[in-house]
Amino acid sequence: MDVKKVALLVGALVIAVITAVMAKNMFVGAGAAQAEAAPAVPVGPKILVARKALPVGTIIDQEALTYQAWPKEMMQNAYYVEGAADSDISKLLGTVVRNPITAGQPVTRGALVGPNDRGFLAAALGPGMRAVTVPVSVTSGVAGFVFPGDRVDMVLTQEVRGGGDGPPLRVSETIVRNLRVLATDQRIDGKDEEGKTEPKISSTVTIEATPRLAEKIAVAQSLGMLSLSLRSIADNTAELERAVASGEVKVPVGTAPGQERQLLLAVASRPIDSNTTYTTGGDVSRFQRRTVPARPSSNDERVRAVNNLAGAIRGGVGGERVGPSVRVSRGNTVTVVPVGAL
Repeated sequence: MDVKKVALLVGALVIAVITAVMAKNMFVGAGAAQAEAAPAVPVGPKILVARKALPVGTIIDQEALTYQAWPKEMMQNAYYVEGAADSDISKLLGTVVRNPITAGQPVTRGALVGPNDRGFLAAALGPGMRAVTVPVSVTSGVAGFVFPGDRVDMVLTQEVRGGGDGPPLRVSETIVRNLRVLATDQRIDGKDEEGKTEPKISSTVTIEATPRLAEKIAVAQSLGMLSLSLRSIADNTAELERAVASGEVKVPVGTAPGQERQLLLAVASRPIDSNTTYTTGGDVSRFQRRTVPARPSSNDERVRAVNNLAGAIRGGVGGERVGPSVRVSRGNTVTVVPVGAL
């Protein structure tokens, strides 16, 4: 074989090997990107944030707040910092939200109002609502199992005498439904120092009502005895479904899901005084009335007077018979002489 051809062949092989090695190194370098460490964000201490949206008037409970790590450069003095003496969640239970707080938003000191702070009850009220206090007893107050935040119905029990004879009509009527309990006596939280629910018999219950319902409840207190009926949590959903089905609630077209949810929640939590029910004594016992004793008419009164007069004439006065008679006067002496009988 020619030496020149062999040299060219060897040179071509060397060049091919070098090219293959260079190509391999190039592709391997491009496929494995070099990892770079991201700049570390300085994390500060944990602060209190809202677990869920907290509208104005919300009473803080165990499920409302939680601690969350917060960037150090975004810290403010108004935040509740974990470990601080005034940042214990147990000490904030029962406070009321003064300004609306969105889910995940830090809770500031001015956003909550404590029971001993001025304007606490006003902050617990919803817009346009009023606080009304009613007296209760062991039986009318559900034996102390009504707690702040519960929903109750108000029942009025009274006697209606009417104008006729016989026993009065006894009737019980649900006058308002779905009232929110704000406080029992002067307690705005139904839990003890250990955070456990503690039933306690109260003498008064403060509820939230509209101005018109506040007037209605004030009048009801003068008519008879008021008692509370505790509502189930599921009843609010049923009331909302009934209102939507009947057309009482109309959600505008194009409303955002969040606004629609707030609208439905507002409707579900409003007090209701329509479509109320009642029960008379006759519905409970066959020996009680179902109607009010009616006042006798003028004809009935006239017939009764004539019958009474006839009975008096027939029976006499003091057992003596009374009938037609003639008065005979002899000087100063007057004698009554019967002349016949009826």
